[in-house]
Amino acid sequence: MAAGTGTLHSLLSPLTGADAAARVLEILAIDPELSGFQARSRTGGHATRAQVAMALNAALFLDLLDRVPTAARYVARVREGGDRIVFDHGALRTIDGPTGALPSGHAAFLRFLAPLGYEVRGTYPLPALTMTGRAFVHADMPEAIPQFFVSELHLSELPEAAQAAAAAIFASATDPLGDAEWQALDVLAREGACTLAQAVTILQGALRAFKRRHAPPALADYEALLQHSKEGAWIATEGNAFNHATTRVPAVETHADELKAAGFPLKPAVEISRNGRVRQTAILADRVARAFRLADGSEILREVPGSFFEFISRDIDPATGRLDLTFDSGNATGIFAVTRDRA
Repeated sequence: MAAGTGTLHSLLSPLTGADAAARVLEILAIDPELSGFQARSRTGGHATRAQVAMALNAALFLDLLDRVPTAARYVARVREGGDRIVFDHGALRTIDGPTGALPSGHAAFLRFLAPLGYEVRGTYPLPALTMTGRAFVHADMPEAIPQFFVSELHLSELPEAAQAAAAAIFASATDPLGDAEWQALDVLAREGACTLAQAVTILQGALRAFKRRHAPPALADYEALLQHSKEGAWIATEGNAFNHATTRVPAVETHADELKAAGFPLKPAVEISRNGRVRQTAILADRVARAFRLADGSEILREVPGSFFEFISRDIDPATGRLDLTFDSGNATGIFAVTRDRA
């Protein structure tokens, strides 16, 4: 095992267990340059911000496989064929509005992803969804370390009834980061590396951020928000969990046809960016059972859309000679539809 990969395993094992850490590092295609990073220290046992970022993405990818059986079935198919997953990006949804103790919108994630090396390199209006998306790109290895596509729902643009429902749902949100996480993040931001123990502290806090940070919603509030924003209703039940993970494939159209023939429930059409260089499609979201509070204080389970798995093909940008890492507002709007309730 390469030294860098060994560091990734050391970072992941306290989070996922040693066996699961080894499994996900076998599933993902890890860039040799990233695996070869060696952060020098008199005390040893350090990790670079790039390694911390990759470890976070690997843990989030594993979490998605645990939550989305159809994604796990797809990945098993890829591994049976002897291939690995090229992890292009993960997506999450946030609320631009009152969210209790949690900072509003994309800032809740940029505050701790920036010390890991991420920066915003693209903003994508999604007016049909009352949302805005942002691409978080890793500054050190933008093509090798997965991006985050972070969208936020603008509550102030929704009708008053939906705003009131959202306020009731998200008011109980808690902040996953405390003093220990911020002390470790300060070291990583300042030095670009930190001890393995500090990195694990950062990763544990970061993983808590990719959860639902608020209490189960009241059914009446959920239905009021669902009427005006299906994306907001998704956040009400799933929180800031990975909405989807995306693998980069050579030809998404051919790949989609093969998966449809194999019985995977894909969205009908491939989304093509305005410049033609970015093409995307996805498996329809798996359904999950979630608890809702009733007026009498009891709870009821209801089946709702969960997370999903996506596919993307990126061509070379002739202006730069590099892979086109951009997104497209039209593509994103089309992909969002796979979590719309099909009941």
